[in-house]
Amino acid sequence: MKKFVLVIGILLFTANASASQCPDILKFMKRKLNSQETVNMCSEYKGKTLLIVNTASYCGFTPQFEGLEALYKDYKDKGLVVLGFPSHDFNQEDNDEGKTAELCELTYGVKFPMFEPIAVRGDDADPLYRMLAKKSGTTPKWNFYKYLVNSDGEIVDSYSSFTKPDDKKFLKVIEETLGN
Repeated sequence: MKKFVLVIGILLFTANASASQCPDILKFMKRKLNSQETVNMCSEYKGKTLLIVNTASYCGFTPQFEGLEALYKDYKDKGLVVLGFPSHDFNQEDNDEGKTAELCELTYGVKFPMFEPIAVRGDDADPLYRMLAKKSGTTPKWNFYKYLVNSDGEIVDSYSSFTKPDDKKFLKVIEETLGN
């Protein structure tokens, strides 16, 4: 019985220790786009460099999906993960998740993780985006606003919608953040 209690105690301590080591920015569960599957962001992305982007299907910046996918493809083996969060905050996202997923996958070939539509600013902002705003000092001004988060869960910088995924200065910061 003492061994059983000791093992349970060690397991609880280990679980608490690993949960406390998770950066605040990753202490969320998010549902994948057009799916019932949820992702524990900490267990999935801890130790990765993240580019978190609010997206929209019907925006002048929507073609950035191609560049974001290329960025993901080029840097995923070096530790970069692009995370897309559709948002209707700027009235340019479809209300049908299936149509959003279809646009991402079929039109733009998106393979990087896309999640359920969320609010990214204002009183209804998702807790992840509230935290991004608090830690960076800025909220998304429009669709395809980008937050670069290092492998320790700290915000490196935020980027406007006008910053294209292949912008040389932007790529330099990503490479520096990845330690390349």
